[in-house]
Amino acid sequence: MLAINITKSRLNRLWKIPKTLFLKKPSIYVNYNSKYFQNSILNFSSKTMETTKNRLAQERSPYLLQHAENPVQWYPWGDEAFEKARSEKKLIFLSVGYSTCHWCHVMEHESFENPDVAAIMNEHYVNIKVDREERPDVDQLYMTFVQAASGQGGWPMSVFLTPDLNPIGGGTYYPPEDAYGRPGFKSILLHMAKRWKTDSTSMLENGSNVLKILIDTTAFDIKLGSELSQIMKPNPKTWIACFSQMKKIYDEEWGGFGMAPKFPQPSILDFLFHVSYKMSKSWEGKESLEMALTSLQKMSMGGIHDHIGQGFARYSTDEKWHVPHFEKMLYDQAQLAVSYTIAFLITKDQQYSDIVHDILQYVSRDLSHKQGGFYSAEDADSLPTPESSKKREGAFCTWTQDEVKTLLNKPLESKSDIKLFELFCWHFSILPNGNVRPDSDPHGELLDQNVLIEFRSKENTAKKYGLSVENVKKELEIAKSILFEARLKRPRPHLDNKIITSWNGLMISAYAKAASALNVDKYKQRAVMAAEFLKMHSWDSSTNTLLRSCYVNENGDITNIEKPIAGFLNDYAFLIRGLLDLYESTLQSKWLEWADILQEQQDKLFWDEEKFGYYSSSDQDSSIILRFKSDHDGAEPSGNSISALNLLKLSILTGKHEYQTKINNLFLAFTGRLSDSSSALPILVSALTLHCDSITSVYITGDLEDPEMEALLSVVRQRYMPDLLLAYAEKKSMSELAQGLATTENGKVAAYVCKNNTCNLPVYNPDELIALLDGKAPIA
Repeated sequence: MLAINITKSRLNRLWKIPKTLFLKKPSIYVNYNSKYFQNSILNFSSKTMETTKNRLAQERSPYLLQHAENPVQWYPWGDEAFEKARSEKKLIFLSVGYSTCHWCHVMEHESFENPDVAAIMNEHYVNIKVDREERPDVDQLYMTFVQAASGQGGWPMSVFLTPDLNPIGGGTYYPPEDAYGRPGFKSILLHMAKRWKTDSTSMLENGSNVLKILIDTTAFDIKLGSELSQIMKPNPKTWIACFSQMKKIYDEEWGGFGMAPKFPQPSILDFLFHVSYKMSKSWEGKESLEMALTSLQKMSMGGIHDHIGQGFARYSTDEKWHVPHFEKMLYDQAQLAVSYTIAFLITKDQQYSDIVHDILQYVSRDLSHKQGGFYSAEDADSLPTPESSKKREGAFCTWTQDEVKTLLNKPLESKSDIKLFELFCWHFSILPNGNVRPDSDPHGELLDQNVLIEFRSKENTAKKYGLSVENVKKELEIAKSILFEARLKRPRPHLDNKIITSWNGLMISAYAKAASALNVDKYKQRAVMAAEFLKMHSWDSSTNTLLRSCYVNENGDITNIEKPIAGFLNDYAFLIRGLLDLYESTLQSKWLEWADILQEQQDKLFWDEEKFGYYSSSDQDSSIILRFKSDHDGAEPSGNSISALNLLKLSILTGKHEYQTKINNLFLAFTGRLSDSSSALPILVSALTLHCDSITSVYITGDLEDPEMEALLSVVRQRYMPDLLLAYAEKKSMSELAQGLATTENGKVAAYVCKNNTCNLPVYNPDELIALLDGKAPIA
């Protein structure tokens, strides 16, 4: 019997044929070179699989492309699929996920690569795949249904639709077979198909009823905008209720909010920082600061922080921030970088600036396109070794104790009688049988593995080994560098190189704010580079509209799909925020001018003229049967919350009264939400607080290249004042106020501090400006 190894063939990888192929009569092939069999198998695999590629092969989304070779006849979301469902009178099976989703991979392997399951799907359904990051409108619509119907949500999301796109059933991950008294995916598919065949009329009626219920439950229960201002007023003390709710769910031991799984929730942290500023001399201020700083400290010490490769994972499966779900999302890096920047501005403690550098180093190295855009995410799963055939969650990031001992088997530079691995293993709690609790690893993927976590402080480690804290830091950095180089030899997780406009906007904010606070010019240049990238690839200057995303082709060049996806509210709001932060960092008016153009377009596309507030999507896509207004600051902030902050700044920087009117109406629209559930909207609560307290503006005038200019700018940039807006007064400024301040005596560099359209006399040196901003001198 002759054995032929086919480990690397697609036949083995996708069809699960054993790695070794045995020929029962090898004598027939005795004169053939063994490579003949390898090539034949590889060619057979390639040619065969080419015939099974579905319509997703023409897409650009990494998630859709992952499913392009499934035997399921997938369609992208669009008219072709809808028309097929209507003409053939079939149900639609809608599957929504994203490329770095662990359970999406599991369901693909178990069901969508299974020929038997695929046959059922292809016979009875029109099957549609959606990347939730490309189409957040589709995701939000049907996730609302799934959560209402089942009480839970998540990805992959699996929904059954009538041909007119109304949902009639759904859930999340389904196992392929029946088990433990619960139906599997095959049974559910057959059951729904049978019902449709025998009773489609009632199913269509159910779909219409479901849509009516969704409309009723998601509508803002307020009167028309023209009547609104007479009956409702936003409460300026809403922050008190929000703070009280945060305090109740705060984890005093480990930081963070709520029970496991625990998410970083930077929107809450930023709100608490605002409270600490507003109430700095009260117990609320002190307690809110303690809550935010403790949370950031515990996260940076935890396993959710990648101590070797930098950056943060999406969430922790336990309350101690120890065992993460290992995927890394761009929006988390962006928001956390801002939170750690604020922490540094308040405390001037290097531990926080170190983490800012850590995050931005990771993003610059691993999530950046050469032209300036930022990629979306890195996967949780990867191959443990190049020879492995099955991916494992966390394989790229975890370590056995033996691996660490082998790599770090050298004496400390500062104390030769101690091995580097001893200090490292003690500091990061590395154990012989792994340090992951079974309840944090229900599927046994992390057996014998260690997730690095600093349960012990560097001071404790220094005391144990008789070292200085500085030497401990130095030795740990040496060890991390060695492990980083070793980790580079491992197979990397999948990279989702989609470039999403909204997340890039958040990242521009992060780099711009870090550049100002830490005085790092390369961060400013990186933010500028990203903004220029989006202007080139994600903006149509002829219509002043944004695209949702652009893509990277096989050659590393930027491309897009045949019918590009139009931008959503978050794409406009988050980019406008990034541009405003970039304007404050560079004082270049072109970024403010572009932000103003985008805000005007956002208002045209998404504003509700009757009941106020912004819809998450425009009304230009007839396939979206229901539009929503985002009212939750979750993993990503609400577009309405960020828009409130943007409008506050733009109304001052441009002098446009319509922005002030819009911000008033936006708060009116959300008065009910802010009253009933303010903790769901901490960023909007912050915006409301700023609106009620009024923003202080500092206008700088004079030559930007003058050495004295930097001294004044540093006063503003290196302090935390959430109610402070920095602007450059010049003759071409957009607001009349700034134009009027543009000329000073003898052209000197000067600063004006203004509030409510009234300004102090100019000050010319840092001490005078400090006195005004610190309240030692009255602001106009």
